Amino acid sequence: MSTDSHPLSSQPWLHQKGEVIQEFGTVKQFPLGLAHDARMYSCQRLNRILADTQILYGLYKKHHWLLRGATFYQLHLLLDKHADEQLALVDTLAERVQTLGGVALGDTRHVAEITSIPRPPDGVEEVPAMLSRLLAAHETILTDAHDAASRTGELGDDGTNDLLVSQVIRTGELQAWFLAEHLVDTPLVRS
Repeated sequence: MSTDSHPLSSQPWLHQKGEVIQEFGTVKQFPLGLAHDARMYSCQRLNRILADTQILYGLYKKHHWLLRGATFYQLHLLLDKHADEQLALVDTLAERVQTLGGVALGDTRHVAEITSIPRPPDGVEEVPAMLSRLLAAHETILTDAHDAASRTGELGDDGTNDLLVSQVIRTGELQAWFLAEHLVDTPLVRS
C-alpha cells in the first residue's frame, strides 16, 4: 500500500521534466585530495579528448562498414576491433570526468560542437583515404593526450595522467601503427 498521496500504479510517469542540477563545465567538490583548479582543468581536457574519441569511434564504424577491395575482410575485422577499443576508452574517459566531479560530454550534438576532428564525406572513400583519415584522427587525439598528460601530471592529478598515458596514448599508438602498416606500398609477392 502506498504511503504517499499517489495510489500504486504500473503506469510509467511519462514526459518528465527536470531542472539541470549541475551545469556542463563545472565540477562539484569530492574528497579526492585534488584542488578544484586541477579537477576543473582535467575535466576540460578529458571532455575534449572524449569528444574526439567519440568521433574516432564513429569513423572506425563508418569505415568498417564501407570498406571495399582485396583487403576487405582483414581490415573489416581490424577496424571493428579498434572501434570496440575506442568505445571502451569513451566509457573510461567519461567515468574519469564524473569521478573528478565534472559533467561528462554525452550528447552527440554537443560532441560535434567540441570535436577538433574534421567531418568526413558522407559517401564512400577509397580505402587508403579512409585509413589516412583514421590516422589523422589518432594523431589529433595523441597530440592532445600527450599535452594533457604532461599538464595533469604537473597539477598532481595522477589518476588522469595514468589514464591518458596507460590507456589513451598506448591504445592510440598501437592502433595507429596497425593502420599505418596497411598504407605501406609493398608487393604481395615478388616476381
